[in-house]
Amino acid sequence: MTEEEAQAWLRAEYDVSRETWQKLESFNALLRDEMQHQNLISKASADSLWSRHIVDSAQLLRYAPAPDAGKIWLDLGTGAGFPGIVIAILTPFRVCMVESRKRRAEFLNKVVKETSIGDHATVVADRLENMESFPADVISARAFAPLDRLIALSHRFSTENTVWLLPKGKNAVRELKGLSPKRQKMFHVEHSLTDPNAGILVGKG
Repeated sequence: MTEEEAQAWLRAEYDVSRETWQKLESFNALLRDEMQHQNLISKASADSLWSRHIVDSAQLLRYAPAPDAGKIWLDLGTGAGFPGIVIAILTPFRVCMVESRKRRAEFLNKVVKETSIGDHATVVADRLENMESFPADVISARAFAPLDRLIALSHRFSTENTVWLLPKGKNAVRELKGLSPKRQKMFHVEHSLTDPNAGILVGKG
């Protein structure tokens, strides 16, 4: 997927308003600027922000419940803002982004402020283990931890209706097979739009 194709897909899929598009572009600019100070994404993907990161995050909405201001989206290890910032810009979900690394959390807070999404997006600058439990409608994690550890750390935030959206790249099937049979039944694999060799683990419960 080229950058032009990624932008066209995003506009068509979500009918993005001018204001929302400006927020996405502002996020891109902030990310590029911050990359001069800390390593947020690989240099190889810096020229493919729309396809490798923005659309790669936005596609998760295809498997999420309908966006609603009363629903909580918990994003683990948000890092450079994917998918948490993208979800918060595109939807009214109450997005809680967990990022224990101080400088990355500071960057995320800057983006939240500059894009005016602070009314429904928050950054928790701490380890997940230190957070109090609450029921999340969606749990996502792009590069947080191996699947078995990820579930062990975060299952206390899930309910029987929680949707799990876990991009796992080329390791999706292998990581899924590493779970217990009971846990395996929770998930299925969807192919990524941005990389035909990558998989997204979609689960419920």
